[in-house]
Amino acid sequence: MSAAAGHASPALHASQFDQADLSALRFQLQNIISKRLLTARFQPIIEMSDGSILGYEGLIRGPSDSALHSPINLFKAAAENNLTVQVEHLCRQVVLEQFAAQKLPGKIFLNVSPECLMQRDARYGETLDFIHQIGINPDRVIIELTEYQPTHDYALLLDAVLHYRNMGFEIAIDDLGEGFSSLRLWSELKPEYVKIDMHFIQGIDNDAVKAQFVRSIQSIAEKSGTRVIAEGIETQAELLAVREIGVACGQGYHIARPHPSPTRSISAEVAKTLSAHTYHSGKRQHQQMETSSAVGKILRTSPTIPSSMLNNQVDAIFLENPKLQMLPVVDDGVPVGIINRYHMIDSFARPYQRELYGKKSCRVFMDAHPIIVDKHTSMQEVSHIIVQANPDHLINGIMLTENGKYIGICTGPDLMREITQMQINAARYANPLTQLPGNVPINEHIEQLLEKQEKFCACYCDLDHFKPFNDVYGYRRGDDIIQMTSEVLKKHCDLKQDFIGHIGGDDFIILFRSTDWETRCRAILDSFALEIQDFYSNEDRERGGYLSEDRQGKKVFYPLVSLSLGVVKAQDRQFYSHHQISLAASDAKKQAKKIHGNSLFVDRRSE
Repeated sequence: MSAAAGHASPALHASQFDQADLSALRFQLQNIISKRLLTARFQPIIEMSDGSILGYEGLIRGPSDSALHSPINLFKAAAENNLTVQVEHLCRQVVLEQFAAQKLPGKIFLNVSPECLMQRDARYGETLDFIHQIGINPDRVIIELTEYQPTHDYALLLDAVLHYRNMGFEIAIDDLGEGFSSLRLWSELKPEYVKIDMHFIQGIDNDAVKAQFVRSIQSIAEKSGTRVIAEGIETQAELLAVREIGVACGQGYHIARPHPSPTRSISAEVAKTLSAHTYHSGKRQHQQMETSSAVGKILRTSPTIPSSMLNNQVDAIFLENPKLQMLPVVDDGVPVGIINRYHMIDSFARPYQRELYGKKSCRVFMDAHPIIVDKHTSMQEVSHIIVQANPDHLINGIMLTENGKYIGICTGPDLMREITQMQINAARYANPLTQLPGNVPINEHIEQLLEKQEKFCACYCDLDHFKPFNDVYGYRRGDDIIQMTSEVLKKHCDLKQDFIGHIGGDDFIILFRSTDWETRCRAILDSFALEIQDFYSNEDRERGGYLSEDRQGKKVFYPLVSLSLGVVKAQDRQFYSHHQISLAASDAKKQAKKIHGNSLFVDRRSE
C-alpha cells in the first residue's frame, strides 16, 4: 500500500506548515472528526488462481475541498495534535460502515498502525462490538499492520495481535521488504497474509533480482502457512510474472483502482490473462528441476507477430514458409495466442472468408487461450498439464516465458517425444514395489547436487532384523513393511526440496536439502516405531520379538524390526562423486546399526 493510496505515517510531523497553517488544519481536523467527514475507497484484492475477489483494502480520504483530503496530510495533522488514535478509530468505522452498506463480497482489510493496536487505553472489543452492530462477522475482517516506525515492544504487540486473533480477526503485514523490521514481525506474529511491497513487484518481469526476492518470500510463505499478496501490479507482464512464481493474491492498478463503489468482478482483460492456461511451477520447482529436465530444453525459436497484424498478412507469411506450422502472437513481449497454419488456411479456403476477414486482425483465427508455462517448469508437470488440456493445445504446442516474457515455443511432437522418453526412463529405473527412483536416478541426482555445489545431507535408511521377519511372517508381509517405510519417509520429507530413493530390498536413501533434516529424521524414527507395531501378533509385540532359525538352523530370539539412519553431510566440496557419498553414507549406516533399536547416527567428522 502506497502512502498516497492508504493512510500515512502517524509519526510524521507537519513541520512544513507555519503556525497559521497549523491552526487552520487543527480546526479542519476537529471539524472532520466531529462531523465524520471521511469517505472510504476500496481496492480489490484478487485470487490469482481464478480472478475471484478475495476482498478489499479499505482506504480513506478527507473532504475533497480540504487540505486534509490526502491521507498523508490527514495523519500528519492528527499526529501534530495527538489525535492519531482517534482518527484511526474513525477511519476504521467509516470503512466498515461503507463496506457493510454496499454489501461488498469477501473480506475487508483494515489499515492499523502497531502504535494504535497497542494502545493500552483503547477499549478492547470496541471494533468487535462495532462490526457486530453493522452485521459483519469477525472472520471477514483482516487487520493490516502498517509499519512506519520501528516496533520495539514485540511482546506487547504480540499480546495485542493474539487478543484480536482470539476474537476471530485475521492478521496481515503490509509492505513486506519496506518496513523497519517486517521480517521479524512475520516471524513473531505469524500472520495469515503478507503483502509484498510494490517496489519488488513493479518491473518484476524485467528484473531477475526482484523475481528472486519474490520467489524467496513465496517459499517462506509456503512453509509457514501464510498467503502472499503482491501489491502494485500495474501491467499485464507483471501480473503474469507474479502468477508464474505462484503468488496467491494480487492487488494493483492493472487489476482495479481504488473507488468509492468498487467493482465486484475483474475486468475482461485481467480475466483473460488469468484464464489463459498459464501454469506456474512454484510449489514443485526445486524438486522437479533436480529430478526431471525442464521444458526449456526443447524450446524452439519462431517468428512472432503482433495481434494487430491483418489476416491477409498472416496468410502470406504461411505461404512463404511452407514448413511453418504455427505463429505465436506476442504483444510487447507478452504472449497472447497462437495461430495454427492448417486452421487458418482451412478457414480462408471457405467461401467468402477471405473477403470477410482478410483485412481484420489476426485475433479472428487465433487460439486466445494457449498453454503458457515458464521455461523452468519440469517435463513431468508439463505432461500433467497436457493430459488435462484440450487436445488442440497439443497440436498447437505451448508457449514458453521467462519472468512473464515470451521466449519461444515447444511443438507437440517435441513434447510427446520428451514425455515418452521420460516415462520410459521412469519405468526403467523406478523400484517396482515403491515406485521410488532407483539407483540410476539416485546417482544422477547426487552428481547434480555436487556439480551445483549444493549443501545436502545423505541419509542411508536400513531396516534391522528384516530377514527373520520375512521368515516368520512371509515375504508378502515383508513387502508391506517396505511400502510402509516408503510412506513414512515421504510423510516426513519436504518433497519440494528432498529426494527419496529406493536402493533396493530394505535400503533407502534420502538426500536432504531441508535445513531441519535432523528433526525430520527423528520424526521418521518416531513414526516408524508406531507404525511397525501393527505388523506383529499380540504375543510377539508383548515380548518384544520372535523366534526364528538362524543360518545354522538354531532357534534364535530376534527383536522387532527397527530402522537405522546413517547421515553424512556433503558440504564445502569434500565429496566429488556419488561413489564417495555412497561409501560415506554406508559407513554412517553401519554405525547406526550398532545402536539398539530405532537409531540415528550422524557422521560429524566433516565438522
